[in-house]
Parts: sequence; structure tokens; C-alpha cells
Amino acid sequence: MKKLLMNTVERATRYMEEVESRRVAPAPEALARLAELKVSLPEHPTEPDHILALLDEIGSPATVTTTGGRYFGFVNGGALPAAVAANWLAAAWDQNAALAVMSPVAAALEEVALGWVIDLLGLPADCGGAVVTGATMANFTALAAARHAVLRRAGWDVEADGLFGAPPITVVVGAETHISLLKALALLGLGRSRVVTVPADGQGRMRAEAFPKLQGPSIVCVQAGNVNTGAFDPAVEICALAHEHGAWVHIDGAFGLWAAVSPSRAHLTRGFADADSWATDAHKWLNQVLVSFGDAETTRHVIAGLQTDGTCWCGGTVWQGQTAMRISVSSWATTEEDVERSLAAMLRIAGAVRAGRV
Repeated sequence: MKKLLMNTVERATRYMEEVESRRVAPAPEALARLAELKVSLPEHPTEPDHILALLDEIGSPATVTTTGGRYFGFVNGGALPAAVAANWLAAAWDQNAALAVMSPVAAALEEVALGWVIDLLGLPADCGGAVVTGATMANFTALAAARHAVLRRAGWDVEADGLFGAPPITVVVGAETHISLLKALALLGLGRSRVVTVPADGQGRMRAEAFPKLQGPSIVCVQAGNVNTGAFDPAVEICALAHEHGAWVHIDGAFGLWAAVSPSRAHLTRGFADADSWATDAHKWLNQVLVSFGDAETTRHVIAGLQTDGTCWCGGTVWQGQTAMRISVSSWATTEEDVERSLAAMLRIAGAVRAGRV
């Protein structure tokens, strides 16, 4: 076993040491080799070292280099070396963290991490929480709690009796709410098409003066950080209006809630601690950089060319009908040299697109 594990350490370490010299997006040849993994289920065992070599030699070149300094997609922060090492140890522990009795250490570590997040974000000290798979499931979990609470106040046990015949729930969202929140509402049976939509201003903020009058069980979804502009809904006013009518206020703060830890940005989160539930990502930083190359077609071609080139990686977005390239600078590994290399690649590819060479 020790020989196998040392082989793994050597291969993983080599991969990490070569990150900065790797393409960010895998080359077409590397992607083509993935077909070699599609074989029939073996009838007999295979040597572990052979499997490890196969994974490394075929799998490693086909990865997206999210741990490097030139990956600017989807607001993903690359894993710190300490986190990678801890993950290796966690794999050796092989714990099932479903219940505290099944893994006391996992339960204790989750409690510590949640306590730190609550403290950092300035949330009520007595609030509970859980580490889930991402902001989509965090929204789902919090909105399930909201559904339970507002129906319980109306005398309905949704877990026991379901939604058939339940008092209707009014769900209020802003005009630029994130699609993941609407997905959560759909999965919870609350419907994404029957929400009450509050108009937004030019930056995507919910307009408090247009907030509807509420009656009956209600859930209000507030956004901390518009995904395209970084703008924050006016939480002070909305929480006051919602709570006046007994509504549950949920905060979708995937990346924006982290403004609370920045002395120069903390004012943006004023009033958000007055809500009833919050969703956030621990792997995201504050950032919003949108770039347009003149028109939608040119911008899309530049994005595609950049992703194919391999020097760096950026995604695209559409805001108020305009196509843009989104540069998510979220990695501890990004250096000034990475920025210069990436900028040079963007300018080179944009020039090639405009010249008709891409």
C-alpha cells in the first residue's frame, strides 16, 4: 500500500508543479484520448499501479487547470496547497459524514468552519447551518426551511401533508434574481413562473419602492451581489417591509456576502444580517469584470478563441441583452505575470477575430 500511495504522491506533486506550464483548457488531442477510458467492465482485477498510471497519463492532460493563476471562469478559486494536503488526509480517513456518530471529526470540523463563516459575515451567533454541495443546494435547503416556517405559522405541516391543499405561498424575487434560485423554487414545488417579480434598477438592484403588499404565507428572496454588476439589493428596506407582514427573508449571497469581511465594502451588506436565512459560497471572492468587444458576434468569437488558445480561460454572460466576456479573478495563485500573459492573449485573439483570422 505504501508504494502505491507514494506513487500517487509523486504523480500528484508533479501535476501541481507543472500547473503554470500547462494549458488552461485541455488540447483537442488530450480530449480525444479520453475515449480510451471507455472500455468494457473488466472480468478480472487490474493492478492498482496500472490504473493510477492510466488516470494520470490520460486524465491529467484532460483537466481544466483551475488550480493555476490563469483560470478566470465561474468564480472558482483554486485549492490552496494546504487544502489539497488536507483533502488527501480526508481521503485516507474515508469518513461517512452523514451523522455525527458516523464521523465525530467531520461533524466537529463542520461546526468549526460554520462558526468561522458566521463570525466573518456578522450573522446572528445563534443561527445554524450546514456545508452543502454549492449555492444552488444552499438556496434549496434554506428555502425548504422557509417553506416549512411560513406554512407552520398558517397551521400547515408541509412535511406531513405535502403541498396539495396547502395555503398558497407568495414568493417575491427581484427582476435579476439568479437562475439557481429559481431552480430551487421549482424543485421545492413553489414554481419559478408564479413568483412575484419586483422591478430592478439599472444595476440589477430590487427597487424597494416597488415592493408589493404581502398577504398570507410569504417568502422574500434578496440578492447580495448581482452576478453581472455586483450590486446589492436594499436589504434594510426590504427586510423591514417583509417582516412587517410576517414574511421569511432569504439572502442569495453566493459571492456578495463576502463583502462583509472587507473594511471598504462592508457597508454594502448593511441589513443583510436581519434576514432569516442565507446562502453563500466559501470558494468565491468579490469580483465583477465584464468586457465587450463591440458586438455580440465578435465577443462570442473572442471568448471561443481564448478558450481554445489555452493561455487563459474566461466565460461569457449576457446582461441587459448585451453579450460580454466575464473575467472572474478568484484564485490565490494569480500573479501579475499571469495577468500580463492573459491580457496579451486577449488582445492577440481579439485582433485576430477582427482581422477575420479566427
